[in-house]
Amino acid sequence: MNYRVGIDIGGTFTDMVFLTNDGSALTLKVPSTPDDYSRGIAEGLAQVFKGGIIAAGAIAEVIHGTTIATNAILEHRGVKTGLITTHGFRDVLEIRRLRMPTLYDLTWEKPQPLASRANRAEVIGRIDHQGGVLTPLDEDSAVAAIEKLLGNGVEAIAVCLINAYANGAHERRIGELIAARAPELPVCLSSEILPEIKEYERTSTAVVNAYILPVVARYLTALSASLERLGVTAPLLVMQSSGGAMGVQAACLRPIHIIESGPAAGVVGGAEVAAKLGFKDVLTFDMGGTTAKAAIIEDGAFDRVGELDVGAGINYAARLLKGGGHHVGVPAIDIAEVGAGGGSLVRIDAGGALAVGPDSAGAVPGPICYRQGGTIPTVTDANVVLGFVNPDYLVGGELTLDARAAAQAIKTQIADPLGVSVDEAAFGIHRVANAAMTRALRSVSSERGRDPRRFALMAFGGNGPVHAATLARSLDIHTILIPPTAGVFSALGLLFPATEHHYVKTLKREIQDLDGAEVAAAYSVLEADGRRELASEGYGADQVAFERFADLRYRGENTELTIPLTDGDGIGEATIRAFGDEHERTNGYQSADEVVVLVNLRLIARGLSGETRVPESLLVTTQAGGAVTRRPRSVYFGPKYGRLDTAVVDRGDISESGLDGPLIVEEYDSTTVVPPGCRIRRDQWQVLRLDIGAEQE
Repeated sequence: MNYRVGIDIGGTFTDMVFLTNDGSALTLKVPSTPDDYSRGIAEGLAQVFKGGIIAAGAIAEVIHGTTIATNAILEHRGVKTGLITTHGFRDVLEIRRLRMPTLYDLTWEKPQPLASRANRAEVIGRIDHQGGVLTPLDEDSAVAAIEKLLGNGVEAIAVCLINAYANGAHERRIGELIAARAPELPVCLSSEILPEIKEYERTSTAVVNAYILPVVARYLTALSASLERLGVTAPLLVMQSSGGAMGVQAACLRPIHIIESGPAAGVVGGAEVAAKLGFKDVLTFDMGGTTAKAAIIEDGAFDRVGELDVGAGINYAARLLKGGGHHVGVPAIDIAEVGAGGGSLVRIDAGGALAVGPDSAGAVPGPICYRQGGTIPTVTDANVVLGFVNPDYLVGGELTLDARAAAQAIKTQIADPLGVSVDEAAFGIHRVANAAMTRALRSVSSERGRDPRRFALMAFGGNGPVHAATLARSLDIHTILIPPTAGVFSALGLLFPATEHHYVKTLKREIQDLDGAEVAAAYSVLEADGRRELASEGYGADQVAFERFADLRYRGENTELTIPLTDGDGIGEATIRAFGDEHERTNGYQSADEVVVLVNLRLIARGLSGETRVPESLLVTTQAGGAVTRRPRSVYFGPKYGRLDTAVVDRGDISESGLDGPLIVEEYDSTTVVPPGCRIRRDQWQVLRLDIGAEQE
């Protein structure tokens, strides 16, 4: 029997799911190893192989969600990067968009460019916006620029020339000149990385790609070698920010596509599970050890955005808050993120109020109850004190928690200064964390014109099901879905998407001037690129599918909306109507009198495996310790209820007819809290459905 393996690295744990096509699944959580994340992966796989349940030769595919690209940017651990640009454009990275991420904040400082000014060089030559050569490339100036950067010891070079999206000939020649002098040096040409209009966006994207390319390549190469040493010879794929998978070779060349790979997997999995149950409108809520993430699934599909702002900090409404980080022009699932996870640190701020996050205890030292040196209380410490989390059964009993130490820290640092009991302080921590997470859910729903009351809430992550009921009540949501393997659900979600590659080509035309033959020719070029890329990953000509999109806007606007083509191969009336409808939903109006402008053509090329990636049913086992006896325990549900003796059950104990709360559903990888007044039952695909009743006054 062959297995596909999903591996998701979090701030505290590395999650693994081994899945067969018939739905048999084995789950495993091991501590993350921040010094070398591939080591934790190797240790987890070795643990499974040593147990004899799965042989290394039975692994048919490995799909990985990684934070290595994100961390390299946030922690400034990328390589020394040079930039070659057109004469007069050396400071594009400094000028940026002339935007501030927050209004009226005079203390805000924009992030330092990833290519310092000393490592930015100019060349003489000019392409116009239609791709014509205004000034030939001066190769002497190009050679001088290259020699300068090589003399400065750069480890990667990005090349971004004005209007290279229309004609990349000058960039390609500079690439040849670099290769002649430093054949091993990574070179990223903007005309290949992002052949799209907008100078800062293209420059920043190329520079970010160059900055993280050697780091990601080394990591994925080391991981591939570790897998081979363990006897795993199956293909290694990496999750993209857009929700598709890509091969290691492509990820090493264009690591910008895997910056948000981990969070994307949970949303992809959420969409598939919701479809199994017949839910079209779902808000996903993923709460781990460091952050909580929210996304929207509407009419069965998740939203994508065309760009990321990496390093902008935790934000609630990324669409509105631009300019705080390094721009990366790649498609990504639209996810709102807040710094409120199980490891979020709790303190009393200067104003005497309770504050949670955004800083986190992470994997080391972790929460106080982990007994690894933590000294500041966390959300997890509060949940242990409240009785929501069993101190003797975290990760199937493999990690025993110190509830007494957690309670003592909350007493001395929070409860006593505020003049409240330990239970009240712990519940206050729980509520404050929930308030931050509620804002994330609102940012992807009500703040974007969607009524959260018509959505179900799908909660996962190690801590998501603990907080889900309180969150749902605050948003007046009546149905919560807890998917199987909730605590490692992102690892399961990694196994669902097909391999895909995204392509873009700027073709700026007003719709009335659009030449259908020109559009068809441009798409043909993109499709040829897609076929070639997928062929290199083993897909035949009959295993390729394409999906076409267009970026449209009204004349005079500065931003575009990405619309799927509904007129077959062209851009006709149906697509224009779809644009108008989306413009009204997003911006509040549409107008038949406005001139519509095409800006970019987009294409998704997908590889079709021929086998279903989402099994009809699921049977989960865990790589955990022995059987655990679940006993009722005292749980504090807030001042309205106080402490209640609460039954503790397993997912398998819950029938289709259901059970009434208060109740705790305790599993290897997560805990679901069912407050008084709620009812939980087991639905298709082992999903728990929690019906939220009105909170008693």
